[in-house]
Amino acid sequence: MKIKIEKIKKTYGERTVLDIEELSVEEGSLLGVIGPNGAGKSTLLNIIAGIERQTEGKLYYGENRSETIPYREITMVFQSPYLLHTTAEKNIAYPLKLRGWQDAAINKRVEELTEELGLARLRKQKAWTLSSGEMQKVALARALSFRPKLLLLDEPTANIDPATTGELERMMTKINEREGTTIIIITHNLSQAKRICQNTALLHNGKLVEAGPASVLLKQPKDPITQAFINGELLI
Repeated sequence: MKIKIEKIKKTYGERTVLDIEELSVEEGSLLGVIGPNGAGKSTLLNIIAGIERQTEGKLYYGENRSETIPYREITMVFQSPYLLHTTAEKNIAYPLKLRGWQDAAINKRVEELTEELGLARLRKQKAWTLSSGEMQKVALARALSFRPKLLLLDEPTANIDPATTGELERMMTKINEREGTTIIIITHNLSQAKRICQNTALLHNGKLVEAGPASVLLKQPKDPITQAFINGELLI
C-alpha cells in the first residue's frame, strides 16, 4: 500500500507536535523512521493507522489516493505487546475470526505463522505466561495473520533480546519481500535501520529533516541535523 502525506500537521492546543510538508512511502517498501524522543515519530504512525487524526493536511492511501482509512488492511505492533487474556494461538487467530475465515483456514494460517516464528510449542500456552520476546512474536504473528497491506511497527524490538530481535527482523524482511507488504518501523537502533530498511526518514521537533535510501542517508547524510543524530550528538 502506497502512502502519501501532504502538509500534515498535528497540534495539541498551542503546541505543534508534527508538521510534515511532504512524505511518500512507496508500495512494498520498508521505511525506517528515526529521530530523538519527542520528534513526532509515534504521532506520525498513529495518524497513518487512524488512531489519531491530523489537525491539518491530507493523507492518501493506495494508488487511487483515497483519504478513507482502510482499517481492515492496516495493522500495528507496539513496543509493549497488547495480547488477549487467552492462548497464543487464539491471539493469532483473532483477526481471522473477525474477518469470517473458516476454522480450517484459520488453523492452517496459525500453523504457518507459529512455525515461522518458532512458536509451535507455545501455541496452547497462555499469553501472560510467555516471555517478553515470545509475547512480541505472538503480537507480530497476529498482526500478520490476515496478510495486511500496511504493517506499522512502533519500536517492536526495544524490550527484547538480540536473538529474538534477529528473528523478528528476518520475519519483517521476509514478509516485505515475499508478500510485498509495505512496512513502516520506528526504531532508535541505527544498526537495525541499516540491516532491514530500504529507506529512512529522520524526524526532529515534528519536522521531516531528511529522507532517502537508508544506505545513503545513514552513511552520507546531507543535513547537519541528520549527521549530528547519527554521530550520537544531543539534538535540541
